[in-house]
Amino acid sequence: MRFLQDYDRKAAVLYAHQWAYGRNPAYYDYEELGGDCTNFASQCIFAGSGIMNFTPTFGWYYIDANQKAPAWTGVMYLWNFLTRKGISVGPVGEPCQLEDLRPGDIVQLSFKGEDFQHSPVVVSTGRIPTLENTLVAAHSYDADNRPLSTYEFRDIRYLHITGTVRP
Repeated sequence: MRFLQDYDRKAAVLYAHQWAYGRNPAYYDYEELGGDCTNFASQCIFAGSGIMNFTPTFGWYYIDANQKAPAWTGVMYLWNFLTRKGISVGPVGEPCQLEDLRPGDIVQLSFKGEDFQHSPVVVSTGRIPTLENTLVAAHSYDADNRPLSTYEFRDIRYLHITGTVRP
């Protein structure tokens, strides 16, 4: 395997804008089953990376509504997959600071201060990202170009997508 810096941020953002207020029929809508935000974030990341990881349980993939990795739809599992230490195919990320965010990256919010429950996708940032000028797209609280500052949250974490590991 080789690591390439080939995450297509523009493709991820274009996908986010296209489907922020709609649902791509190629994917199941989990809105009524706990929320669709991480499913949407995964779709955006896939649009930018173009590769899934079909490792049972610990991979990151979507085949259909019942055949998907926990990381495809679960907030914590997506974080764990993207920040994994082992080398395996698929997109890779690292925790970062607000100032390091770029379009196509992921933000995760905790509304209660315990677990993280929401995974918006960054679609735009200011020259120096702030909560006011970092705009996101999301499902479950459908939004596009929504400033991070408009969310009420107890905790926030940022994930910079660094590239994609290819076979």
